[in-house]
Amino acid sequence: MDRREALQFLSGLTAAMALPVAASGEKLPVVGLGTWITFDVTDAAARRKRGELLRAFFAAGGRMVDSSPMYGASEATIGTELAKGIPRELFAATKVWTVGQLAGRRQIEQSRRLWTLPRFDLLLVHNMLDWEVHLPTLKQMKAEGKVRYIGITTSHGRRHDLVEKILGEEKLDFLQITYNLNDPQVDQRILPLAADRGVAVVINRPFDGGELFGAKTAKPLPGWAREIGCQSWAEAFLKWVVSHPAVACAIPATSKIAHLQENMRALAGPLPDNTMRRRIAADYRL
Repeated sequence: MDRREALQFLSGLTAAMALPVAASGEKLPVVGLGTWITFDVTDAAARRKRGELLRAFFAAGGRMVDSSPMYGASEATIGTELAKGIPRELFAATKVWTVGQLAGRRQIEQSRRLWTLPRFDLLLVHNMLDWEVHLPTLKQMKAEGKVRYIGITTSHGRRHDLVEKILGEEKLDFLQITYNLNDPQVDQRILPLAADRGVAVVINRPFDGGELFGAKTAKPLPGWAREIGCQSWAEAFLKWVVSHPAVACAIPATSKIAHLQENMRALAGPLPDNTMRRRIAADYRL
């Protein structure tokens, strides 16, 4: 069964959708949790609230939690709460974001300690910073069983030419990149290339940093929303993103449980086919 067939098969299910990730066979629910800004907190009360958010995420069928040393105190916040009990379902993803091999190794080890984990499931070179140095390190770690998967990231539509170069030359497991209704350009070249190379794609900024919401989404949802089981524009936006056949997972960030629960509802009900995706895009742009 290929991924498109899997999407069609799973589209009738009401349980959380978990799709095979490219060539790895790893199954991830199509909605994960990002932690940029939202988990950058230091006081105990705020961290407890993030712990409640994490527990709600896993209870709703979530699995991938994504962070980075770039995100301030986010990794420490995650680790503080994971130390109270690491869910079996956790798929832990973070990044290396520094210059130099030794600095990179030290940063990865610091991240592991902050998360309170024996190893990460996924390590990515954040924004491809010093990628020529860090990818060999990540490959060695993978060969030694110190990480399961490796890859690169970019965001905000930056440096797509370099993304294409690395995808074409390196053996990667994952690519993290921006894709949303305001910024759909990667579906022209990069998403097809990732699919051809067997690279799983994780989508950051699926709501364009909140810019998708506003006057356009103040209007009622069109009739197609019922056809794919959506109660909100947020669900529709996420389903539009994850229904692309090259996409494995989207990682919206939030600090509010109500918004998290709204996002996680995108795990249930049918996913839009190509015709429906065009209708969603057209109605949003009206």
